[in-house]
Amino acid sequence: MSLTPTRSLVAVPCAVAVACGPALLFAQTPSQPVATPGLELPHRRFTLDNGLVVIFHEDHTVPVVAVNLSYKVGSRDERKGRTGFAHLFEHLMFMGTARVGRGAFDGLMEAEGGWNNAWTSTDRTEYYAFGPSRILPLFLWLEADRLSELGRHIDQTKLDLQREVVRNERRQTSEDTPYGQVELLLPGLLYAKGHPYHHPVIGSHADLQAASVLDVQQFFTSYYVPENVSLVVAGDFDSVVTESEIRRLFGALPRGAAATNLRPVGPAPSTAAIPTPRTVEDRVDQPRVYFAWQTPAYFAPDDAELSLLSDVLTDGRASRLYQSMVYERQLAQDVVSSQESASLGSQFVIYATAREGVALEALEAGLDAELSRALQSPPTAAEMEAARNGAVTDFVSGLQSVLSRAAQLNAYQSELGEPDALRRDLSRLTNATADGVVEAARRWLSPERRAVLRIVPTKAPE
Repeated sequence: MSLTPTRSLVAVPCAVAVACGPALLFAQTPSQPVATPGLELPHRRFTLDNGLVVIFHEDHTVPVVAVNLSYKVGSRDERKGRTGFAHLFEHLMFMGTARVGRGAFDGLMEAEGGWNNAWTSTDRTEYYAFGPSRILPLFLWLEADRLSELGRHIDQTKLDLQREVVRNERRQTSEDTPYGQVELLLPGLLYAKGHPYHHPVIGSHADLQAASVLDVQQFFTSYYVPENVSLVVAGDFDSVVTESEIRRLFGALPRGAAATNLRPVGPAPSTAAIPTPRTVEDRVDQPRVYFAWQTPAYFAPDDAELSLLSDVLTDGRASRLYQSMVYERQLAQDVVSSQESASLGSQFVIYATAREGVALEALEAGLDAELSRALQSPPTAAEMEAARNGAVTDFVSGLQSVLSRAAQLNAYQSELGEPDALRRDLSRLTNATADGVVEAARRWLSPERRAVLRIVPTKAPE
């Protein structure tokens, strides 16, 4: 189970209705926005009386089906002293009920040719399954069973087992992995205490150790309720039969405590100066420096422009920072940037790893100077064309499967409150201008607003 999702922009699969072919998508002059007429992701949405949102996307090309459930609960919803709960509960959701014993959730699916997984982020927790169409009733029954029953079947043995699994995951993916401490340290450096994003998704060892069965049960009854989840079924299925089955399995579940009213609302991205840079030793061969800024939330103004900026700066060997830092000045062996969009605010991150023999101070000074130089002028027409066309390519290629289409529909539903956002999402990128990109960069990426994290090799004992 992955802890956090990879950032991906919407893509348009082959099965999605597209009224234009690739030639119309890409045959644009550099100065013009990329045209994207006729894009849509056909679906039907309805809501049960208990508040559970259901979305259907039919594609009868191949006899497979995907089910995706998105719960509006992530690390942002955790209270002080109980960090890591959302991710811990993701693990507990596979521990079984009275009808489905421990380990049987996976076993029942796999015996019929299906599989499943899950992930947790700052904003939500997602569970998904994929397999032949004939096992859709099994998928739905298993999900309805654990939504209705799991809370009362969590005991100390199950909690202790999964707590250790999560703590080992933290050790293996963060503490014992080169540069892995960054995901633990950067949130606390970038966001002030009290901000919902101040702590890492996986939580702290102390908070995980302090979790009680009662804590976990209360978390379940607060957030794992029908009105806090959206369910997507995508692929080859009979919508009439499936709707009837969903109403039978999920419709009788009672509403909960209106969990969405419990959600914290984060402040606007801070314009205040960030604290002193932090330097941390790690078992790495070369120093690495991270610059990070608070930036606008997903779908907010400047979010798309900053996403395109990251492509201009570091996407490919011809990009601005790769050319200057890796080829021309030979200070870095790599340089990477990304706009990591989220509900309460995003973060723009750039990091560079020093080339052998290059000191950390020279690496950081060089990255600072080259970034400043890169932001003095807007992207060229060629750079904008490449960035826009790259975004369109991601749209076209990224959702080839019904599994990924189900995930995207649920992402829109969870983040925007409605699944019909495909064209609006794409147009944010294709309509962005070079001036808009550089203005967004100047507005949000000033040196005084950035967090700086330095990872250096552990010193040999004297």
